[in-house]
Amino acid sequence: MSTTLSDSAEPACFLMANHQPNASYNCTILSSNWSAGGEALQLPTFTIAAKVRVIITFILCGISAFCNLAVLWGVQRNGKRKSHVMVLIINLTVADLLVTFIVMPVDAVWNITVQWLAGDLACRLLMFLKLQAMYSCAFVTVVISLDRQSAILNPLAINKARKRNRVMLTVAWGMSILLSVPQIFLFHNVTIVHPEDFTQCTTHGSFVTRWHETAYNMFTFSCLFLLPLVIMITCYTRIFCEISKRLRKGNLPTNEVHLRCSKNNIPRARMRTLKMSIVIVLSFIICWTPYYLLGLWYWFFPDDLAGKVPHSLAHILFIFGLVNACLDPIIYGLFTIHFQKGLRRHATTVSDLDNNTVITGSFTYAANSLPLKREVSPRTVQH
Repeated sequence: MSTTLSDSAEPACFLMANHQPNASYNCTILSSNWSAGGEALQLPTFTIAAKVRVIITFILCGISAFCNLAVLWGVQRNGKRKSHVMVLIINLTVADLLVTFIVMPVDAVWNITVQWLAGDLACRLLMFLKLQAMYSCAFVTVVISLDRQSAILNPLAINKARKRNRVMLTVAWGMSILLSVPQIFLFHNVTIVHPEDFTQCTTHGSFVTRWHETAYNMFTFSCLFLLPLVIMITCYTRIFCEISKRLRKGNLPTNEVHLRCSKNNIPRARMRTLKMSIVIVLSFIICWTPYYLLGLWYWFFPDDLAGKVPHSLAHILFIFGLVNACLDPIIYGLFTIHFQKGLRRHATTVSDLDNNTVITGSFTYAANSLPLKREVSPRTVQH
């Protein structure tokens, strides 16, 4: 396929719809230099910034693969029936592995080759898989937030959590696939022959005007980042409001019932899981927000962006977003180690005090605090 490109329908440098790499390359080759005349075009090159990006991307790929596979190995080694929280972590790990084995290698290799050499079918398929991987990470993170909201606001429905999460996870993965399907039809190989043959996987020609492309990018941005962000903020705002309300109500008298709970009457294990999910959500938001903001700037003010933002910044922000796939298993591992230590300490305490303590569910009653009536023989009374 050979063509002469005009700047009327140029693909964006920062496409949130595909996380297209080579920001410096694409900004050069997809800018006004793509003119309808017979002028020589400045073809992209493998710049120093891109080389650094490739090295860091491969390092992150190795770290992410090791950490996420270690999580899956640890879960499988456990062999016990998985809790509903563990199922959520497994799904997030799988989503991170999709980013690790699809987004990262494609980004690195594409930077090295500069142009697209894998053919039209691979272009369409890989752009679909890249977006699907990004969607799955965002949507599974949302499911984790919704699960924590239900656990705190409606703790009595814990028995329904497994079934509810199964439904939400099915919707999350289904939507990530469905919303990525347009990539198959929008992306294709485009080849120019002047000044020399150069092929790129791009959306050029798929949109009538730049406005249509911007609308599609905004829709993808809303589904991929803005909507998940709003849902997550709403969930944790409701959680914090509920915790604050319980704190205002005060605690039960300590001489009546001793709860194995935090000060707000929420079980410690549940609070620890809540803290873990908050850190995971914050990791997602912190890692990807700068890159998306730069993309928004480009979509609406491309002329202002040119010359003001170094191309290396786009490389840095995209790599910073990829760090999220490495952080999730590390966060989970840190909280899990702490949680297991807490369980061991609790088991030891129970073993030592089992003659003086009655344990029921999430509540721990001191035996001397229970209003039990019993017959006392004179032989048991000692002064």
